[in-house]
Amino acid sequence: MSKARVLVVDDDVNLSRLAGMILESSARYEVLLVHESARALSAAVQFRPDLMLLDVDMPGKDGGELAREAAADSRLRDIPILFLTGLVSHHEAGNAPLESGGMKFLAKPVEPAVLLAEVDRLVSNRLAA
Repeated sequence: MSKARVLVVDDDVNLSRLAGMILESSARYEVLLVHESARALSAAVQFRPDLMLLDVDMPGKDGGELAREAAADSRLRDIPILFLTGLVSHHEAGNAPLESGGMKFLAKPVEPAVLLAEVDRLVSNRLAA
């Protein structure tokens, strides 16, 4: 069985590597890390991910802009997006992802079990559709 693909877009190299290691260690995911938001959509078109994990606050285009542009692109619009953000605390987020406007948000630094569970859920929903 082939691995699902996850594109991680975050300007914080250490946090994106950590997210990538968490996902790859499950042996269920192939991960591509992109650290410049300007490269994110072209990387998504080439990589064809099953999920995009986007940082909210990045130089250049932020995660919200990338999500809007992906939604407008017929090649990317059906790919689920999970946002990572340092703009909310773990106390505010609790142990579950926050949801706003149909989008899911996880607080940074993300708990490995929470990240993996939410990615599993979103990818399973996409592959079942």
